[in-house]
Amino acid sequence: MRALVRALAVCAVTAASGAASAQVLEFEALDGWTKDDHAAALATFRQTCDLLKEPDWQPLCRLAAEAAERPEAAREFFELFFRPVQVGDPPALFTGYYEPELDGSPIRTPRFAWPIYARPPELQDGAVWRTRAEIESGLLAGRGLEIAWLDDPVEAFFLQVQGSGRIRMPDGRVVRVGYAGKNGHPYVSVGKEMVRRGLLRLEEASAQTIRAWVRRNPAEGAALLALNPSFVFFRRLPQLGADRGPIGAMGRSITTLRSIAVDPLFTPLGAPVWVEKDGHRPLRRLFVAQDTGGAIKGMQRADIFYGTGAMAGEVAGEVKDGGRMMVLLPIDRAYAMLPEN
Repeated sequence: MRALVRALAVCAVTAASGAASAQVLEFEALDGWTKDDHAAALATFRQTCDLLKEPDWQPLCRLAAEAAERPEAAREFFELFFRPVQVGDPPALFTGYYEPELDGSPIRTPRFAWPIYARPPELQDGAVWRTRAEIESGLLAGRGLEIAWLDDPVEAFFLQVQGSGRIRMPDGRVVRVGYAGKNGHPYVSVGKEMVRRGLLRLEEASAQTIRAWVRRNPAEGAALLALNPSFVFFRRLPQLGADRGPIGAMGRSITTLRSIAVDPLFTPLGAPVWVEKDGHRPLRRLFVAQDTGGAIKGMQRADIFYGTGAMAGEVAGEVKDGGRMMVLLPIDRAYAMLPEN
C-alpha cells in the first residue's frame, strides 16, 4: 500500500524532466493560516471532492461533509487530515483571470463582426489542427459554428485567453459560454513577445497594456495576436445560473478568490492549495485547484480566479506576483513524497 501511495504522489509531481523536489511543512509555517476563512475554503473543496476517486481522498470527502455542518470545524478538518507540501522552489508566479462580460450579437452586423466558434466536429482531443491565422482567415465561415459575434477583435482574443464569458445580446439576453476545446497548438504569450521586441517593458506587460497597445496599433497589433497559434472553441452553457461561476477543468463551477488554475502535472486537480501571494493586493488564503490553462505550466505556478465583469478583469489583469504555494495532501500521500532514507 505504501508503494502505491508513493507512486500516486510521484505521478502528481513528475514532469518529463524528472521528479520534482517536495518539502512537507507544518501548518504553523503557513503565513496567515489561522486568519483565513476555512469554512469558505471547505465549501469550495466540497464542490469537486466527489470527483477525487483515489482511495485516500474518498474518506476525506465524507469527513468534509460532516465538518461542513459545523463551520468552526473547518480548520480542524484540514489540520487533522492534510499536510502542506511545497513542490518545487519559490518564488512562485501568480497571475489572475476572470470571466468577461461582453456585448455581442447572434448574427453578424457592421458592428458585431468578429465571431466566436463552437468546436468543429472533426477536431479530435489532443490533435494538432489548423492555426489561429488559418481559422481567422475564414476557414470556418458558412458552417454555422458561430455562437455569437463580438464588436472587438481584441476582446474576442482575450475571451479565448480567459476560456469563458458572458455575452450580452442586443435584446438583453445573456449567453454563458465555456471552453469546449482548442486546436492543439502551444500557447504563445503576446506579452512576452512584445517585451522581446522592446514594445513594452517587462514590468509594464499586463492584459490592460497589451489591449491598449494593440488598439493604438491595429495592423501591427493584429499581427502580434496572430503569433499565438493556439485557438479556443466554446460551447453554450444554458443551464448555468447567473449566480454561478464559470465551469472549470473539473466540469464544475469555480469560485471567486477560492479557485485557481494549476498545472496538473504537479498539483492534483481538486486538492486544496495554500497561496501566499506577495506584491500589490497580497493574499494569504486557502484555494482549491479546480482549473487549468494553456499558459499555466510549472510547479510554483497558479492563476487566481478573480470573478466576473470589468472590475474583476481590471484586478486580474494586473496580477503578476511572486510568493509561494503549498498543496494540501492527505497525510500518507504527503509523507510518501519524501525521499526514502
